[in-house]
Amino acid sequence: MDKNRSLELFRKNREKMLSGGGKEKISIQHSKGKRTARERINLLFDYESFIEHQPYVLSRATEFGMDKKKQFGDGVITGSGKINGRQVFCSSQDFTIIGGSLGEMHANRIHEIIMLALKNGKPYIQINDSGGARIQEGILPLDGYGKIFKANTLASGIIPQISIILGPCAGGAVYSPALTDFTIMVDGISNMFITGPNVVKAVTGETISHEELGGAKANCNKSGNAHFRFETEEDSFDLIKRLLSYLPSNNSELPPLGETLDPVDRKIPECLDILPDNPKKPYDVRKLIDYIFDEKTFIEVHAEYAPNIVVGFAKLGGRTVGIFANQPLYFAASIDINASDKAARFIRFCDSFNIPLISLVDVPGFLAGVSQEHGGIIRHGAKILYAISEATVPKLSLIIRKAYGGAYVAMASKSLGYDRVLAFPTAEIAVMGGEGAASIIFKREIESARNREEVKSIKIKEYTDKVMNPFIAASYGLVDDIIEPENCRIELIRSLEMNINKVEHRPIKKHGNIPL
Repeated sequence: MDKNRSLELFRKNREKMLSGGGKEKISIQHSKGKRTARERINLLFDYESFIEHQPYVLSRATEFGMDKKKQFGDGVITGSGKINGRQVFCSSQDFTIIGGSLGEMHANRIHEIIMLALKNGKPYIQINDSGGARIQEGILPLDGYGKIFKANTLASGIIPQISIILGPCAGGAVYSPALTDFTIMVDGISNMFITGPNVVKAVTGETISHEELGGAKANCNKSGNAHFRFETEEDSFDLIKRLLSYLPSNNSELPPLGETLDPVDRKIPECLDILPDNPKKPYDVRKLIDYIFDEKTFIEVHAEYAPNIVVGFAKLGGRTVGIFANQPLYFAASIDINASDKAARFIRFCDSFNIPLISLVDVPGFLAGVSQEHGGIIRHGAKILYAISEATVPKLSLIIRKAYGGAYVAMASKSLGYDRVLAFPTAEIAVMGGEGAASIIFKREIESARNREEVKSIKIKEYTDKVMNPFIAASYGLVDDIIEPENCRIELIRSLEMNINKVEHRPIKKHGNIPL
């Protein structure tokens, strides 16, 4: 073939490849308030930095009219580019080509790009917008999903993996996002469920809309399948760019160290205003987080799910840290089944990627109740114990008010592996609260007294002074220091610097058996 004909064929095929499903399909995509796969990549990556991988792949299917539906790329764009100057790998499903359905070659492209990300030690982002498995190809899409799931699993804990659901994601497709580290959804655009409303109605008789069943709010608030939700695609991409700036590219690197304009010696007199005089009165722990950590750096994860525990990333003296904090606004900060799962998974992510952990503790215990017991609070609560014990990153704890029972062990126990435990003078550390303990220890004395309430009050104070006082725990070396609340930012920065070079080894094993 002469060079002119070769160039002409190249230009023709390249134009066809870049046009996706064509003007009509692109127009339909836009009418739904959705961008195309290529527009999304252009919005996410630095200008002209994206290198496409295998753009001329074609489906090999010929049955059921598939021989007439072959299009370059087979419904997905894969490649690598720069986000704020850092290399990232990506796949973006193209709904304008056969509904973004996953066939053999489509799956092969996604599998290959994940493996390339893994080989290069760079983050992987997948943008999901697909009608699901391509049924015309029989078993091949199922085999393709298996390849993707295995690649996600191999990459887990080695490179950060982020999923953005920007359209339908149903059936087998949902398990890849579930295997990645973070899932992001957009209101009115994203759907994620195993079986859609029609199947649900046929099987159970229940009538429910796509949005109610598997929309962004349902997955962030009810099921906890998704970690973030936004109003627009642009907002979701902004979050990804910001989140990546907190994370290392792989597990052999440290998180990026940035300069901070927030003074490391800044005192926080506001702490005393945030904490109510009445120890039973709630407050918003996020206000405390905002004051303690570098200004405007907190990224809350799973904000709508299990709100009785707050988890997220922030900067402390310019260093990325992972925070998990009890939230007294919900369930009096008791830890329930969902909070256990939420905290344990976040802790394990931070440990995978060398992100120091800081717990802010104000917890009366694990949540009591028949539904919690029968739902497996023992098994779920053990996940936090396992995750903290397993973690080898620097682990700091600040006890603010209550730290009772097994929840104290999970959030602040030196025996579980916390490297440095600090406490406010307001801290109370014991098996249970003073009222409950006094009612057991001094039961006969209280019941035989003429003025029971007065005696009970005296005994509660006696128990609190003798057992729960933080200086008692400090005398055993189980609290490393008791600090002025206004100095907590300064002391946490100093404690982090003290432990930042920590090296801790574990016995060699294939893997542990976390209580799932």
